[in-house]
Amino acid sequence: MGTYVVLINFTDQGVRNAKDTLKRAEAFKDMAKKSGVTVKDIFWTQGLYDGLTIIEAPDEMSATALALSMGGLGNVRTQTMRAYSAADMKKILDKIA
Repeated sequence: MGTYVVLINFTDQGVRNAKDTLKRAEAFKDMAKKSGVTVKDIFWTQGLYDGLTIIEAPDEMSATALALSMGGLGNVRTQTMRAYSAADMKKILDKIA
């Protein structure tokens, strides 16, 4: 399973319906579970992004499909980044010649 950080920005629609953000987060968790992705945590933030979530997915296609499904609802725009643990990074560094 790979770890991904999904950066979230509300759209105009998402801001208009901000009171529903907790309901949408629960629906996102259900959507993720159905697609084989685990939501590790969800945070609402101040600054450049309105929130972020940390997910574990079996592959890049699953992570991307989930982000596209979430974005397709019209409440958020996302940016997805692959994240590596220290153990993952050690394996990567071991491959450097």
